[in-house]
Amino acid sequence: MQDVPLTFIRKLSLAAVAAVTLTLLTTLWNGIASAQTLLPAQDYPRSWDREFPLGDFSRSIVDYDEILSGGPPRDGIPAIDAPKFVSIAEAAERYAPTEPVIGLEVNGEARAYPLQVLTWHEIANDVIGGVPVAVTYCPLCNAAIVFDTRVNGTAHSFGVSGRLRKSDMIMYDRQTESWWQQFSGEALVGDHVGRRLTKLPSRIESFKRFTQRFPEGRVLVPTREGQRPYGRNPYRSYDAENGRPFLYQGDLPEGIPPMARVIIVEGYEDRAYAMSLIAERGTLRDGSIELSWTTGQNSALDTSTIAEGRDVGNIVVQTVDASGTRLDAVHDVTFAFVYTAFIDGGTIVQ
Repeated sequence: MQDVPLTFIRKLSLAAVAAVTLTLLTTLWNGIASAQTLLPAQDYPRSWDREFPLGDFSRSIVDYDEILSGGPPRDGIPAIDAPKFVSIAEAAERYAPTEPVIGLEVNGEARAYPLQVLTWHEIANDVIGGVPVAVTYCPLCNAAIVFDTRVNGTAHSFGVSGRLRKSDMIMYDRQTESWWQQFSGEALVGDHVGRRLTKLPSRIESFKRFTQRFPEGRVLVPTREGQRPYGRNPYRSYDAENGRPFLYQGDLPEGIPPMARVIIVEGYEDRAYAMSLIAERGTLRDGSIELSWTTGQNSALDTSTIAEGRDVGNIVVQTVDASGTRLDAVHDVTFAFVYTAFIDGGTIVQ
């Protein structure tokens, strides 16, 4: 028998150890999820099985009584899977300077996703700077959040489930049909239950501000003209100060209108900042976090034409270190009721 080199044995041993370690970690993860977060099997509408044949509805971390139909069924609001982009110059013929967009820059590549498009699709699956992302917008929460869609190293694509929890969109991934909360990026139901997607820094900003930051950026346009009445707002007056959230059964915040805009910063969720406070001060510094406000962005949820919505302003949230280096922070500009719904014991700074 031929002698096996010692170096080969060492490499084999290291590979075996790595494989065993990975198996143990996976088992540990599943065990922790099962022991600490999984709820006992629940009754649920059997129509879910027909709509989501890959989904495992025996695995959940939320009470199914909290999940409501938003009206349209699975993919009734169609996600964008082949996004089309144009230059700033071409986009300027379509979008008003003060129209809201989600501005995103990854590894030197910059793109804008206008809310007049995302209002009708809610999710855009894309790859930017080599990173697979889901650019999401839930009009009912005014929540614009971008996720890295890799789960255990595998890119996933997402669709709109047609369900809501606490008035917030529930997404589903097409690989396992697990259900994910858009606000948190956490899987609520299915194979991936308990896992969280990584959020990426982005901004809701005016089209003009995006073009000033990234004059060579690219801008999303409808894949098919006429598919939806782009530029129109089907949620007219939804964010009126005296308004009420849609399909929401929870408590409302005290001392602030439920539809008032607030800013939630990742890692600092024990408090949210009222946009009115930032607008009044211009800039607010809280430890290493700096929030600033400037005029010039339409609300996407006010008038029937988005470009005519009232000015709600632009928010920038950055971390500032001791040397003065600034980095965009992951944050969400949402409504006060959303913060109350998802963050227990938090404080809204006014």
